[in-house]
Amino acid sequence: MKFRVERDVLADAVAWAARSLPVRPSAPVLAGLLISASSEGLVLSTFDYETSARATLAADVASEGTALVSGRLLADICRSLPAKPVEMVLDGARVSLTCGSARFSLQTMPVADYPTLPDMPTATGVVDGDVFAHAVSQAVTAAGRDDMLPVLTGVRIEIDGDTISLLATDRFRLSHRELTWSPRTPDVSIAALVPAKVLDATAKALAGAGEVTIALSAGGAGEGIIGFEGAAPGGVRRTTTRLLDGEFPKVRSLFPSEHLTVATVDKASLVESVKRVSLVAERNTAVQLAFHDGVLTLDAGTGDEAQASESLETTIDGDDLTTGFNPQFLLDGLGAIDESVVELAFTQSSKPVVLSGRSSEGDPGFRYLLMPRRLLS
Repeated sequence: MKFRVERDVLADAVAWAARSLPVRPSAPVLAGLLISASSEGLVLSTFDYETSARATLAADVASEGTALVSGRLLADICRSLPAKPVEMVLDGARVSLTCGSARFSLQTMPVADYPTLPDMPTATGVVDGDVFAHAVSQAVTAAGRDDMLPVLTGVRIEIDGDTISLLATDRFRLSHRELTWSPRTPDVSIAALVPAKVLDATAKALAGAGEVTIALSAGGAGEGIIGFEGAAPGGVRRTTTRLLDGEFPKVRSLFPSEHLTVATVDKASLVESVKRVSLVAERNTAVQLAFHDGVLTLDAGTGDEAQASESLETTIDGDDLTTGFNPQFLLDGLGAIDESVVELAFTQSSKPVVLSGRSSEGDPGFRYLLMPRRLLS
């Protein structure tokens, strides 16, 4: 194996592939990055039996071959190289890397022990990379982080015709984001539960890729796997990951069909007020929100402890009410809303609030439902 490639192209592709490497690999070879050089160019791959990453890029290949080297070490090396072409040569059990006057020699791992990467399922459709990345970043806000409840650490992707719905919940909050896309078949209807961390990292990495292909099989070959593919400088990037097992809770019904109280408030002002007032809130205690006569009053702290109070002008349509929320969960939801004005819709004080942006275009596309917390007297 011998090839020559531009430094920036190689460094970017290696970083892309290496980002999926496991922190604690179950086998030494899973810490490796597979380099395959052929007449068609260069392919860099990683796989840990759950998530795979594959980057293709153009290179001047003098001789074909395959080598497996430490992925993180190669990524660190490529990041530090001077801005000159890189030459890599496989010589026995070592790979030599030359860039200008810099030279490195890397020990290889046995290629025969490396697992075969899964095939990409049949393409289901395409979506704008930037739009998809932003939608995913909103949806994962409510995804669970408790590995003891693996189903809740995923994002449910529901595809119905030209609409993609993203749903996530950790039992205390729920996010729902809808976006349009271009399906291969107009009547496609399919759903999948994707690990939230993988989905978020993949969507961010493909944000500048223009159109992103989503490949999800309803059965047969590729079942249990979802794939994402997009263009990149000098080639193509592809990620596959296994879907989560288990039944995602039926959460859509949690969004109420009508509201008795709807408050409209400036998002930036509310965020700053929540941050200030929550400074005196003890851990796992709520910040109180009281809506009365066009004023939202925030309170935190009780008894002999530190206390804080602040008021904001707001528009209230419906009955006055007083409730309370985990301040960090409230800030997370507000931060995921794009619009400058936010709506807080209630049925009653003891029921969840639905946060959304006030948009001139109607449905803002993102909703965040948050369970109230018991207020301390």
